[in-house]
Amino acid sequence: MEKVTLTPNGEKYLVLEAECITPDNFAGKTLEEIADMQVWEGNTTHRLGKFFDISGTTAATAEEQAIVINGSVPRVKYIGSKMTAGAILCKGDVDMYCGAWMKGGSILVKGNADAFAGIQMEGGDLVIEGNAGNYLGAAYRGDWRGMKGGNILVKGNAGCDIGEYMIGGTITVHGNVTINAGIHAGRAVGAKEPGGKIIIHGNAESRVGAQMTRGTIYVLGKIGTMMPGFALKSTEEVELDGKKMPFKVYTGDRAEAGKGTLYVKA
Repeated sequence: MEKVTLTPNGEKYLVLEAECITPDNFAGKTLEEIADMQVWEGNTTHRLGKFFDISGTTAATAEEQAIVINGSVPRVKYIGSKMTAGAILCKGDVDMYCGAWMKGGSILVKGNADAFAGIQMEGGDLVIEGNAGNYLGAAYRGDWRGMKGGNILVKGNAGCDIGEYMIGGTITVHGNVTINAGIHAGRAVGAKEPGGKIIIHGNAESRVGAQMTRGTIYVLGKIGTMMPGFALKSTEEVELDGKKMPFKVYTGDRAEAGKGTLYVKA
């Protein structure tokens, strides 16, 4: 793949909205054209090149385009949003909406990602090696359609409302989560569709699967407070990540006549 590197140049800013940072937008452009792309700081637009030194080579297509952000950018939003192909490597933290509405390609964040990462994602792979904020793989504010496809992996912890209104795809968190994991999951899923999957290797504070109607949630740690709308169905040996382990199997949320499945390690 051809690679374009963005290196923060030390120029000060409050928060940048940089929807232009995708392989789809960079492919087929010159470095000068990329530098002239617009980013927003509040209600003011600036050139991308005002804040980043830009080097490397562009590809003819998004599929062959890689982008490296050579530093931590915890106040740059929308990195990789709506991308359909290619690859992005962020060598540090990123702000909100990283990988939002993503349809393909891959994003690797070597640090933390703020809220709304991967919202309404339809395809591709988003890997966050640090922690993720609230509303990971969730719906946009006011919408009832969450993540539809693709894979999100968080190697640290995640915040609240991950997988809100989730329709499909997989979210895996190696650490702990707070409240409302999988809330409203499956609300837009047809009766014959299985819904999405959430795997939490650590603990969940409470309200796991609240108002879910379809989908599957695995919790390998402890749940602080179980939702009363889930009924214990059985205890089974279940294979997960190539290993068999005992799980208590619950169905719910019965308050919504839900048919979701919650597996809690026994």
